[in-house]
Amino acid sequence: MYKLKEKKKLNIRKIIILVLTLFIIFAGLVSYGIYRTVAQSVDHIYKPLNKDKDNDKQQQNKTNIENLKPLSFLLLGVDERPNDVGRSDSMIVVTVNPKSEISTMVSIPRDTRVYNPMKNSYSKINAAYAYGGVEGTVQAVEQFLNIPIDYYIKVNMEGFRDIVDAVGGVTVNNKFAFTLEDVFIPEGKQQINGHVALKYVRMRKEDPLGDFGRQTRQREVISKIIEKGTEFSSLVKYPKILKILEKNVQTNLKLEQLIDIQKAYKSAAQIIKQIEIKGEGKTIDGIWYYIVNDDTRLEISDELM
Repeated sequence: MYKLKEKKKLNIRKIIILVLTLFIIFAGLVSYGIYRTVAQSVDHIYKPLNKDKDNDKQQQNKTNIENLKPLSFLLLGVDERPNDVGRSDSMIVVTVNPKSEISTMVSIPRDTRVYNPMKNSYSKINAAYAYGGVEGTVQAVEQFLNIPIDYYIKVNMEGFRDIVDAVGGVTVNNKFAFTLEDVFIPEGKQQINGHVALKYVRMRKEDPLGDFGRQTRQREVISKIIEKGTEFSSLVKYPKILKILEKNVQTNLKLEQLIDIQKAYKSAAQIIKQIEIKGEGKTIDGIWYYIVNDDTRLEISDELM
């Protein structure tokens, strides 16, 4: 059994936080006459799961919110490029419990070996998106953690570039110089645009810390985006930002649900417990996987629910 510990490395989570923050801010600006515009944008990105089309399920979701039942969200960062079906780059499950006033967050390593319902066999969890899109990924995560996923939010990583440009670029402090895909980023403090920022947060192989170093840079850039995105100078650009979100975000959350959840569950955002999935690397049939044993999975499931 592997011990769970606090995880300080932030990944695509903050992109999702930015998205939610923007929508919550926009939803609260009804007096400024933009509610209808925001509602139209949210309708545009609304993509229900098959189970959401069931009227009984819709009523159950509504009842759960009204009764302050714990809710689970799958935050999905997807790397989609031209002529590529795409794979999930980051998967984070967040459960929000308004009664305990605690939110619990766990990141699933993309090489984790899981049962893939769409493929009817075992594979890396990030391959679930290639076989079944969001629907397949939700099912794989539910099977792996043995918990229901109520809502998902998917962000296309390519849209990261446009979000940085929409807020006028960000200032970063690069720890060491490196080059990625013909883009050279020198050491030191500097202002970067969206194109450079995308390379900055994607580089992994040249970093001595590997993926952990990449996550640190992602945390840095996203924190800067949030700072600039909440400034009034950025809020007045809301039509442009909404268009970017329309192109790069997909969710089964409706605007009224976003508002109801924000009002009823905001107390649970005061304490965010972050846990890390512990496992070990193992090669099976020539493929390297991250293996999580059943005891660890049970512990995580209990923590989340």
